[in-house]
Amino acid sequence: MVELIHDPAAMRERVLAARMAGRRIGFVPTMGALHAGHMSLVEQAAHDCDDVVVSIFVNPTQFGPHEDFERYPRTLEADCRLLEAQRIRWIFAPDRVAMYPPGDATRVVVAGPAEPFEGTIRPGHFTGVATVVLKLFQMVPAHAAYFGAKDWQQTRVVMQMVRDLAVPIRIVVCPTIRESDGLAMSSRNAYLSASERAQAVALVQCLGRAEDLWRAAVDVTEIELAMQETLKRQGIAVDYSAIVDAESLTPLRPTSDAVALVAGRAGMTRLIDNRLLPAR
Repeated sequence: MVELIHDPAAMRERVLAARMAGRRIGFVPTMGALHAGHMSLVEQAAHDCDDVVVSIFVNPTQFGPHEDFERYPRTLEADCRLLEAQRIRWIFAPDRVAMYPPGDATRVVVAGPAEPFEGTIRPGHFTGVATVVLKLFQMVPAHAAYFGAKDWQQTRVVMQMVRDLAVPIRIVVCPTIRESDGLAMSSRNAYLSASERAQAVALVQCLGRAEDLWRAAVDVTEIELAMQETLKRQGIAVDYSAIVDAESLTPLRPTSDAVALVAGRAGMTRLIDNRLLPAR
């Protein structure tokens, strides 16, 4: 039987008691509106661990003033029903006051991988992410936490924070789960109209084009231009298309592992995606 917990102190007590009993705890932090991508993280955590916690909390501090916090889908009852069919032990659904009590005044600011791309376009976003993730790691002191590779920059930011602050948790990054046409699964896909949904596949096409040109040893600047052209042909408003060091998100060096990053808008819906590129 899955237990739904709202109180952070109760959640922490349960996890610490399980750890004392010798059980390995996996943690999947989410903002709800669960889909197959989230379920793949839950399944991996259940495979690796004895007990699994899934958190559901729409974090206000990672949304900008003109972003979609108010309309972000909140489907706790449906999410709980979905999770009850999984091999997990706890659902943690704190409210806003529990996460940000009156007088709350501390934020976690990460530099390095938090600065470019999403960090530039969405000022303060990764401060909100790092802050809420660190709070959740305190409330759910698990052995390992599971994140999806779709949010590649976010995974780098969380890993940087964990290293820098010596947080005793292992970060596991799991593969992106995609729709049948390749579009990365995202809770925001629900915002897309039929025509926008067709446009959105351009992100996958763009990354495929980038990989083909990368394998052909085409110059990075030319690849990035080709990525932009692929997006624009489908009517995507491009925020960025870039090939960078996969770990630091800085310009490539001769020994770097590379990742192609892309972000743009189909209508009013902002989408991101990425692809790790093979060594060459």
